[in-house]
Amino acid sequence: MKNYAVIIGVDISKLKLDIIGVDSNSETILQHELISNTKPKINLFLKKIIRKHGKENILVAFENTGVYGYILTLLLNKKDIDYSNISALEINKSKGIKRGKSDKIDALIIAQYALTNRFKLKLSSFTEEHFTKLKILHTQREKIIKTIRTFGNNKETELFLPKKIVKGLVKTSRSIIKNLKKNLKVIDLQVLEIINSHDILNKNYELIQSVPGVGPQTATYILIVTKGFTTFNNARQLACYAGVAPFPYQSGTSIRGKSKVSHLADKKLKSLLNMCALNAKRCDYQLKKYFDEKVEKGKNKMLVLNNIRNKLLHRIFAVIKRQQPYVNTHNFAA
Repeated sequence: MKNYAVIIGVDISKLKLDIIGVDSNSETILQHELISNTKPKINLFLKKIIRKHGKENILVAFENTGVYGYILTLLLNKKDIDYSNISALEINKSKGIKRGKSDKIDALIIAQYALTNRFKLKLSSFTEEHFTKLKILHTQREKIIKTIRTFGNNKETELFLPKKIVKGLVKTSRSIIKNLKKNLKVIDLQVLEIINSHDILNKNYELIQSVPGVGPQTATYILIVTKGFTTFNNARQLACYAGVAPFPYQSGTSIRGKSKVSHLADKKLKSLLNMCALNAKRCDYQLKKYFDEKVEKGKNKMLVLNNIRNKLLHRIFAVIKRQQPYVNTHNFAA
């Protein structure tokens, strides 16, 4: 990344943006600005800083806040200003000891973090519209599934309330669940419509599912988190993100722990990969044999299952790289 003259930190909230710039050479803190999180106000601010510093000399940094940062990201992309959408956890871990908190201070912390790490920060790019739609539909789907489970859990009610009351509650719950399942089907159709309308997206969607054990929901979610395999360079990186990549736990001569996965993970992706691993263990001869052999040697079952999760991610990246469906070599063995 080039050496920018001005680093601008933005703390994004629902209604407003707190903005503080830092001069890269003198590390002088520039004036704090507070603007509303609306298109006209952000547009005016960006025009002002372009006139003052020139867009090629500016780097804008902000935390990943989901939909709240959509307008800012859209306009930065439109005006061709470099920006970095940084993980909130990454910035929080870098804060050190801090007393007190305010949006103004947070904006300064973001700017200083970007200044310190400006040569290793990755520039972000605007997510294409179809990935944004897929992400929103996936979020809606998760809410519906959670609601269905809530209304379907009537066991405690049935144990303590009279049957007449329970009968009415169960009837209402079933009606609500029925409507929710209809909406779930509508969302699934909308997801497929988006995927089918983009040739590359559709091909990758089919390629992912060619890997034994991997189904449509996992394929869709992987496309969302990787933005069509543009945000991760290899399977190891995605495995780290999913929380299935083991890391050593050692220090000096006194700490000699076993390698283990990190709790910092995309729990949804990890859960989907777990289901895929269980399916693959049943339907794929090679993975079933691998699992049985490792367990017989005394390996922990969850450890072996985690290895299968990793193998599945490597298979997925392999088929995407080759742009060819997965071929089970065991079927061609003599």
